[in-house]
Amino acid sequence: MELSARIYVAGHGGLAGSALARRLASGGFRNLLTRTHAELELTDQAAVRKFFEQQKPAYVFMAAAKVGGILANDSYPAEFIQANLAVQTNVMHEAWRNGAERLLFLGSSCIYPRDCPQPIKEEYLLTGPLEATNRAYAVAKIAGVEMCRSYNRQYGTRYLAAMPTNLYGPNDNYDLESSHVLPALIRKMHEAKTRGLDRVVVWGTGSPRREFLYSDDMADACVMMMNLPDDAFGEILQGPNGLPLINVGCGEDRTVADLARAVASVVGFRGALEFDKSKPDGTPQKLLDVSRLRKLGWAPRVDLKSGIAAAYGDFLARGQSLAER
Repeated sequence: MELSARIYVAGHGGLAGSALARRLASGGFRNLLTRTHAELELTDQAAVRKFFEQQKPAYVFMAAAKVGGILANDSYPAEFIQANLAVQTNVMHEAWRNGAERLLFLGSSCIYPRDCPQPIKEEYLLTGPLEATNRAYAVAKIAGVEMCRSYNRQYGTRYLAAMPTNLYGPNDNYDLESSHVLPALIRKMHEAKTRGLDRVVVWGTGSPRREFLYSDDMADACVMMMNLPDDAFGEILQGPNGLPLINVGCGEDRTVADLARAVASVVGFRGALEFDKSKPDGTPQKLLDVSRLRKLGWAPRVDLKSGIAAAYGDFLARGQSLAER
């Protein structure tokens, strides 16, 4: 990518999109295209078409999505499948119509079967049933992977589907009704500490294993791949089973119980942890095989403890309004 190239970051205000925008800006890319949700409704086909026809981005990072944790996914499956299908359909189609050179579509590790062999290789896609609590979201993201493959095959586009593991970092969502496990724990531990509570309730048994990647590390990996020479980029588009699919993670996981203890240590909460076994655990383990990404010479830079500390600092810097949601 040339430093002067027109680069559109869809969803630049969110966790993943803001990390991508920061990484691109720090890399000297000076022609970033961004639009807030109020400025551009990505589920509106006509609005998306007008934007692409006017702006003609050469590169597209698709980080816009409706996302949430177990409770949100399980409670609002219709919204999750409808919104995500609409957004990715509109953006990918208009990127093709307007001649974008490359597109990177961000998915999620939840696209893989619930009971996958570990670590999860890209070729395990569609080899078994999905986790029931987030099936609608996962199906939408699987459709996005197939859209990348289909447009590449029929139109010769260069669309790459990157599947990150659980992300966390600046601009995360701390709403307890819709957030993922790590930001939810940060908020719970902080509120318990400030209120002088002697315990924090953690959903589930604490036994599921999860992999976590700091959002800026994810962005670094994605920008690196989009910056590859044509031959190298073409090779990763020829993924397993003909899918332009690559995992993005750190290659290490830990139990939710261990994660909760790590968050408590960083936040400074010294009370007890109580695990509510009546709440769903979700998938037992989700550890990505990141060997294909590692072969490109990339490795994460931020360890979990440092990342949690940075995320907690962001939570505090964003003010009391977060805790009042």
